Amino acid sequence: MTKFSIRHLYRTLKMFWYRKKFGLKKVHKTFYMGGKGSISKDLVAHEFAYIGANCIIPPKVTLGKYTMLAPNVSILGGDHIFDNPNSPIIFSGRPKMPITNIGDDVWIGANVCLMAGLTIGNGAIIAAGAIVTKNIEPYGIYGGNPAKLIRMRFNEEEIALHKKMLEKTKIEVNFTENKKH
Repeated sequence: MTKFSIRHLYRTLKMFWYRKKFGLKKVHKTFYMGGKGSISKDLVAHEFAYIGANCIIPPKVTLGKYTMLAPNVSILGGDHIFDNPNSPIIFSGRPKMPITNIGDDVWIGANVCLMAGLTIGNGAIIAAGAIVTKNIEPYGIYGGNPAKLIRMRFNEEEIALHKKMLEKTKIEVNFTENKKH
């Protein structure tokens, strides 16, 4: 057996185990996790989505294809009733969890905190350590606390090329070669 096939077999068995352990029935067969975390059973993850170790993923989260979450990403909030003056927060109950949509080919850096109920646009990048309190526009690179637009990932021509690439049903997979269009 070659190194590649042993590695592939290991990854396949590991993901089989994680899918069973976490009860993940709505993730694509190419979805991969880098380690333990707190993942809701209803996670929807499309082709080649990746979640790093120690991520906190609540209910009602969708990850688009080719999206990567680095270690320690948390999607939090929207799950406590705090505006009842007649009851402590701990006894006030929980509202329905809002839907969080993370688009295709999104990269979320280590230790990012996203508020639940947001939409992260296709092709966006969120810098490590950012606190995201508002929706993120497609193809923007955001960072800081609260997260703000740093710059755009692509120009208009490159965005059009990227959109065409995302529409393809099959793309070339190469983990080692650095390609520039």
